[in-house]
Amino acid sequence: MKILVTGGAGFIGSHLVEALVARGEHVRVLDNLATGHLENLALVRAQIEFIQGDLADLETVQAAAAETDVVFHQAALPSVPRSIKNPRASHDANLTGTLNVLIAARDRQVQRVVMASSSSVYGNSPALPKVETFEPAPLSPYAVTKLAGEYYARVFADLYGLSTICLRYFNVFGPRQDPHSQYSGALAKFVQCALHGEPYPIHGDGEQSRDFTYIENVVRANLLAASSETDGALVVNVAGGARTTLNQIIATLNELTQQTLPTQFGPPRAGDVRHSHADISRARELLGYEPTVQVREGLRRTVDWYKLS
Repeated sequence: MKILVTGGAGFIGSHLVEALVARGEHVRVLDNLATGHLENLALVRAQIEFIQGDLADLETVQAAAAETDVVFHQAALPSVPRSIKNPRASHDANLTGTLNVLIAARDRQVQRVVMASSSSVYGNSPALPKVETFEPAPLSPYAVTKLAGEYYARVFADLYGLSTICLRYFNVFGPRQDPHSQYSGALAKFVQCALHGEPYPIHGDGEQSRDFTYIENVVRANLLAASSETDGALVVNVAGGARTTLNQIIATLNELTQQTLPTQFGPPRAGDVRHSHADISRARELLGYEPTVQVREGLRRTVDWYKLS
């Protein structure tokens, strides 16, 4: 197959590109390198077609989508705090970009678009685990853009017959996640703290919980979604299916690195949810998805990677 991966130089996208190349697919990557890095594609750079361009430009997206069978839409301007600080930038990158991807996929007769959505669309509902049928309650501009992207995907399926699958990622972590950005995920920063003997920074009391999902599980979910026999529009949770507190993560990192580092607690961040835990029954039933790497093993692999990087 001929594949387009938007955001393919990013954390999740680059892992997906490597998996697709390993399967023998013809892969084209579209990335503006705003948050992605070409070095993430170093192992496969000679085996892919790379286009540096922005999703906000429809002509660029149309050209990138030409003669492709499947589009994996991973590109986004991530982070809840970033979107609160600059909602317009999140809207332009995440929503306008998504609309352009869907238009291009429709016009170029792409068979399926697999889109990265987010658990942030659920908001702070106390009901756990989160099921896809829950009423969305976004708390940030970032979450709004992801939810609106899902609605666009459903409309394009209904109106134009474009098959779409939106994967609601839950707190993805693993190698290549940038620990130095102020908007990076907590686990990437925690791993760096563990390796440099620095205190762990936590916004809140550390008892907030997340359904942390190792990158290998997310890549597998994308591949399964691309080949699924489902039709129309689908929204699916992609997660580890378990709930872990930040304090538990820190205890595990201390154990893996054989040390006891202190924690620095600060005020909670605006827009953050208290608890997140996914019901992955739909992913199991419709995609055949099963998380194969649990949190502890994922942390061990991540620590080992950063030691060598």
